[in-house]
This record gives sequence, C-alpha cells and structure tokens, in this order.
Amino acid sequence: MLHVLYLVHDLSDPAVRRRVDMLQAGGANVTLAGFRRADKPADGLDASSPIDLGQTHDGKFAQRLGAVGKAALVLGARLRGVRRPDVIIGRNLEMLALARRARSMFGGDMPVVYECLDIHRLLLGNGGVSRAMRAAERMLGGEASLLMTSSPAFVRDYFQRFSQIDAPVALLQNKVLELHRRPGTAGNGAAAALPVPGEPWVIGWFGALRCRKSLELLAAFTRQAEGRFKVVLRGRPAYTEFADFDGFVAAEPHMRFEGAYRNPEDLAAIYGEVHFAWAIDFFEEGLNSSWLLPNRLYEGCLHGAVPIAMADTETGRFLAERHMGLRLEEPSVEALATLLGAIDVESFGAMRDRIATEDRGTWVCDQRDCLALVERLKGLTARIEPAGMLQTA
Repeated sequence: MLHVLYLVHDLSDPAVRRRVDMLQAGGANVTLAGFRRADKPADGLDASSPIDLGQTHDGKFAQRLGAVGKAALVLGARLRGVRRPDVIIGRNLEMLALARRARSMFGGDMPVVYECLDIHRLLLGNGGVSRAMRAAERMLGGEASLLMTSSPAFVRDYFQRFSQIDAPVALLQNKVLELHRRPGTAGNGAAAALPVPGEPWVIGWFGALRCRKSLELLAAFTRQAEGRFKVVLRGRPAYTEFADFDGFVAAEPHMRFEGAYRNPEDLAAIYGEVHFAWAIDFFEEGLNSSWLLPNRLYEGCLHGAVPIAMADTETGRFLAERHMGLRLEEPSVEALATLLGAIDVESFGAMRDRIATEDRGTWVCDQRDCLALVERLKGLTARIEPAGMLQTA
C-alpha cells in the first residue's frame, strides 16, 4: 500500500479532509502532519491522528515563516516513529519547504509533490519580496516530481508565465467528493425549490468568506432590491479581512450568517435552501481570485443552485463554455440589478435545467478519480511519470 506523508498548512481546512479521504479511498495510507489555525482539525479527521506542528495565524505571514522555521528544527522529533513514506505531498509553499526537509530525513530519494491551490499575492508583485518569494518557490520546487493544482489558469497565468515549476501537472478541480452515492440522487443533486410567490429569491455565499467587496456589494444590492432578494452566508469568515463582519451582517435587513457547515454532509440541505450560488471573490482581484475555480461552483451546480460569476474570470469562462449560469460584467449594484432584475420562475427554471443536463462528473469526484490519483502517485515512485494533466477532482 502506498504510504503518503501529507504536510498541510491548516489542519482545520475542510479541503484537507477531502484530500485525505480521496487518498485513502484510492488505496493509500496517509500520515497527516501540519499547522493548526483552530483548536481542532477539520470535522471528519480523527483528532488524535494528525501530527501537530504548531499554530499559525491567518494573515500574519511573518509569524507563519517563523513557525515553519521552528517546525523544521523539530521535524525529526515530530516524525519519529513514522514509517518511511513512498511519496511526500507539501500543500502550499511553506509546506513544500518542510516536505524537502522531511525527504532528507527519510533518505532523500522519495518523490515530493507540490500541491498549490492558491497563489498568494506576495508571489505576484514586482518588488524585492515578491521576486525573492518566486525564487524560493523555483528553488524548492525544482525537484518536485508533480505539481497538483485546481485550475488551468494557475498553470497558464502563473506557473508557465513566470517559469516557476518544471514538472508534470495534475489538475485536481475542487469537485464534491462523493464516495458513496446517497439514495435519491439520480442525475445531479437535489434542486433548489422554486420561490413561493411573494417570497424573495435567495443568494447563497458559502465557504471561505474573505471578500469584503462581495459583502458590501451584496448588502447594497439587497437593500436596493427592497426585499426581492436576500443573502444567506455560511462557512468560515476571515475576520482579519473585515472591520466587523458579525456587526455588519447583523445590521443588514436582507442578509444573515448561519455559521459553519459540514462538507459534504450538509451540502444538499444548505444549497437546497437557495436559488443562486455566489461564485465571485475579489479578495485578490485580477490575480488569484480571477484564476481560481472555487468549491462553491461545483457544490452549487451539483445541487441545483445557479452560479453567479464575474465574466472576465476563469469561473466565468468555465460557465460560458458550458452555456450556463449568470456572468456579471462589472462589480456594481447597477450591473447586478440588470443581471438579476428580470429573473422569474420560468427563466430560473430554464437555467437550472441547463445545469441538470451537464454530466455529473463535471461536479463530482468519485471512487474512480481517487484510484486514478493514487495510481499517478505510485507512478512517481517507479520513475515513470507521464507528462500532462490528470483530469479529476
């Protein structure tokens, strides 16, 4: 059985659980180690199994660098007793540094995989810090056997443009992991209910809530719409990005925050309560936010919520190629009102029906994808890694 040492930057990130589940479903044994930004790992991870490398804080880059340095000094002790891995995966740049350190401790000849699902803004500037960061990434990734990333735009607009990593690419989109098909989910997932006459249309913004511009735009739009639309927020707010997230939402008459949810257990229920999925993020506008394909795109479409995306982003292009969803031309209340103003039950039903005709594999990662990923990793150990992208979850 393939043994994977998986080094992660945030044990509380639900996406970590999804990747661990995927590797295990594909037949791999996983040793998980990483930093924590919450008091406990993500739901579904055995709290006793991850190896704790210390705590880091969201938005505090210098503190994270210090934590990585300290972890490098004690990594041998933390990994004492761990069986020699066949493959080491480092999730994000700081964990790639620790992956290289771990490889040297275990003998220095097993493949290292770089998993990069976001491009931090510090990597993208023209100043000395950004150039140094890119140089560090090129150095650390110079011996990577595989680059795992979630959007073709990351490869096209960053890794190829800046000549960062010369390695084969596995494209692992942020699809919903579905290992056991639930009864009653023929075709795509349960569709959102049509609105009752006189009740508002509901926009759901779920997941990592870090975009102040989205919050302000949705608040202004729902106020102007005078109750015809409302917004439900769920997930993990990045409180460092808002002056007062809870106070702001509480003061909005057509907006409410419903807290965290379990992924994938709660997805059908929470998306079944909304009509539209907000798939827009201005957090790193023109950069990472324009390149990513977010979890909420796949989750919403699987469960019948019509996605709303910016037209000039990778998400907008994804939807345009499939002739589905709604694409906003500019981030203004006026443009959003024009986009949504003429929505009625008939037009909404047509948009939802178009999503339902899409192959389920567009939104879902299943057992076959898990097996394919683990086979790809096994190929690295045999030094027979093929070129090209693996199209899976």
